[in-house]
Amino acid sequence: MRPGSRTSLGVLAAVSLAAALTGCGTTAAPAPVAAVTRGVAATEPAADPRPFGTADTAFGLDVLRAWCAEYPGQNLVFSPSTLASALGMAYLGARGATAVAMAQVLHLPADGGTALEAGLQARSRALSGLNGPGVTLTASNQVWTDPALITLHGYLNSVATGYDAGVAQAPLTTDPGKAAAEINGAISAQTRGHIKNLVTPGSLAQIGWVLTSALYMDAKWVTPFDASKTQPGTFTPAGAKPVTVPFLNGDGFPYAAADGWQAVSLPYQGGTLTMTALLPPAGSGGCALPGQQALTAITAALRGGGQPGGTVLALPKVNLRVDGAVGDMGAVLKRLGMAAAFGQSADFTGLSPQAGGIGFVQQAATLQVGERGTVGSAAAAAGIQASAGILAAHNVAFDRPYLLLVSAKSTGEPLFLAEVANPADS
Repeated sequence: MRPGSRTSLGVLAAVSLAAALTGCGTTAAPAPVAAVTRGVAATEPAADPRPFGTADTAFGLDVLRAWCAEYPGQNLVFSPSTLASALGMAYLGARGATAVAMAQVLHLPADGGTALEAGLQARSRALSGLNGPGVTLTASNQVWTDPALITLHGYLNSVATGYDAGVAQAPLTTDPGKAAAEINGAISAQTRGHIKNLVTPGSLAQIGWVLTSALYMDAKWVTPFDASKTQPGTFTPAGAKPVTVPFLNGDGFPYAAADGWQAVSLPYQGGTLTMTALLPPAGSGGCALPGQQALTAITAALRGGGQPGGTVLALPKVNLRVDGAVGDMGAVLKRLGMAAAFGQSADFTGLSPQAGGIGFVQQAATLQVGERGTVGSAAAAAGIQASAGILAAHNVAFDRPYLLLVSAKSTGEPLFLAEVANPADS
């Protein structure tokens, strides 16, 4: 990463931040107008974004494993992509042992430096290219800071290059209530009103910078499910009594299996996104996750069209949401090895000489899976303190806890990852 001089936000050109995002029959909440400062984004050499998709998937599975152990039997959904982006923007300002710990947990490629920023830039461009017929997807990253604090010019350049992010001023230290309203207003607009309260005034105590990443997706299936075939069925949560929930029913989807796991790919229109529903081996219970070898084999098989034979699919219709206390990621990240980034001993001097450690990491997400397609929204914030044929069909009924993974086909970037423990609770 490039060294930066101690240049305050005030000497850089400001532009207006305004979002009027509409679509899919939903009108976005009006975004607040905030002064935004942008660094100079370098034009990096062409790079391959796929290692970052792999890294974010590995990070997402680590988070889900630790998170599910904390909330067993509960539906969980988040966006590995947005959580990795919020923490990745913090990482660009990390130094020393703090940077080492964050890179390990985030599974970042080891080369670092300008090669890292080139890869991040390629990742951001790949995300922005996922829109197309039948798919509406918006992704946005933002740094918020108190106007009284110094943010290094080199850091502004790094987040502009790697994450296409600008820096907005908000009275974090003097009026956290107003700052929370401004941040939440922007996130609400960016997620079409699905996520309205990502941060609270209380969470902003002693916080000088908030790094946010938001994602909205509305994607239509290539082949919609026939609503007349949506029927009640039995789902058995781990360690609980069976429940009756509505199941989507269809056939002809690509199928793969490895190490006892069964997977069905549900493609979206446009060919840029796919959902993979992953059913663990019978008797696995909740919080089961595939090993890397099994996941690699399944992914490769599905990309090749899956195993021969038809697929008869029964998939619960769900409406998942996570926010509030459940979305507090601090304890999970510390258990995964990122404790060095929290507290006053952390080193974020690449962001500012006034930066302390990470004070909070919060995420919220929604995921609706229905007959026409999938609507998902997600946001994450990291606060940094100041100081077919005749062959037999594969019958796959997702009638016990399972996983949902929505990812970009070209890069593997994991947009959403969910543990569906009990559809009746969705």
